[in-house]
Amino acid sequence: MDLRAAPFPIALLLAGHVLALLVLAWRARQVCWSLLPQVRLTGWLGATTLIAVLWQWSAGIKPGLSFHLLGASALTLIAGRDKALIGLAAVVLATCANGHADFLAAGLDWLSGPLPAVLCADMALRLSRRYLPANYFAYFFANGFFGAALSFALAACCKLLLHALAGSYTAAYLAEEALPYYLLFSWSEAFTTGLVMAALVIYRPQWVESFDDRRYLEGR
Repeated sequence: MDLRAAPFPIALLLAGHVLALLVLAWRARQVCWSLLPQVRLTGWLGATTLIAVLWQWSAGIKPGLSFHLLGASALTLIAGRDKALIGLAAVVLATCANGHADFLAAGLDWLSGPLPAVLCADMALRLSRRYLPANYFAYFFANGFFGAALSFALAACCKLLLHALAGSYTAAYLAEEALPYYLLFSWSEAFTTGLVMAALVIYRPQWVESFDDRRYLEGR
């Protein structure tokens, strides 16, 4: 899912940088950095580092069409929407530095992948809190499993749509040769995220910003 700059016009790539920087600056201002507990900082930085490593283990079928775990849903559950967006921006830059993507396409890469995935995961969390029972299993399946699958699938669709609009691949090729595999891979994302979140909630719940013992476990 890591973009290469070649298929895209320079104006679009530069616009991607500007828009990504504006969104990141806006969301960074919403985080109370001075009040961020050390334990939450540890969870956020640790998860971001692990995701950056996982992104390097990718398999590609064509330039700009690679498969790797995204981690957007897990990072959103661990650190919250705004810090997840910032963390994944750092992951995109680390991937570019490692040669798996182009710095010139970094802004567009972040806007078309991590951004919609994090927003989807955050929306899934909000909906589950509003409509589902407040228990561990609802949290785990709605967010750690289904939320992760949906966020990955949405990010993949956004990337493929971007390729189709840019003309780097035909819509027919993307629909037949790429989309089915991304949808299948979304279940790997779901399974991995579910396992990670289940382990964290049991052994390190203080690292998970979205999990509150008083809401999900107290009195049960």
